[in-house]
Amino acid sequence: METSNPIYAETNRLVLRHFCLEDVDSFYKYRSNPLVSQFQSWENYTQKDAESFVNRQIVHKPNEPGSWFQFAIALANSNELIGDCALHTPLAEPRIVEIGFTLAPEHQGKGYANEAVGALLDYIFHTQKKHKVIAFTDVRNEKSIRVLERIGMRREGHLLQNYMSKGHWVDEYLYAILQTEWVDR
Repeated sequence: METSNPIYAETNRLVLRHFCLEDVDSFYKYRSNPLVSQFQSWENYTQKDAESFVNRQIVHKPNEPGSWFQFAIALANSNELIGDCALHTPLAEPRIVEIGFTLAPEHQGKGYANEAVGALLDYIFHTQKKHKVIAFTDVRNEKSIRVLERIGMRREGHLLQNYMSKGHWVDEYLYAILQTEWVDR
């Protein structure tokens, strides 16, 4: 892997790294899949959207207050992009951050999401020294709910009609975990 493409976290099977131009086609392939976008804010994702997104991510750095940073999830043995994790560092309170994650369908059901999100939490709590991590998920998104609960996040709320998605108001669950809970688990 090239040195200009930093790795932020590693597991036996995965790396969380910076996006690179070689990721555009793989990124487009899973982001444009209707099964992947079902519970996400985007739809009709284009190759141009993917190129623009990756180009923006290349110049971003994690932990910039007021921004979202996307980590590429890649297989450790091949550097193949299989998904991404998001980190939102709010401007108002940067010690409490929000995460999100997306995995290509052909890589789901293999424990990669649990592994990637766990590595992301290690990075957030050990390297970035954050106080709390939160995540929102559509109440219908059973796969994401299982990942968040498996890694030890607690459901803190059921938010009724919390956001507009694809023309409909959607309920969300709010999940959270404190640094002390993650470290003591």
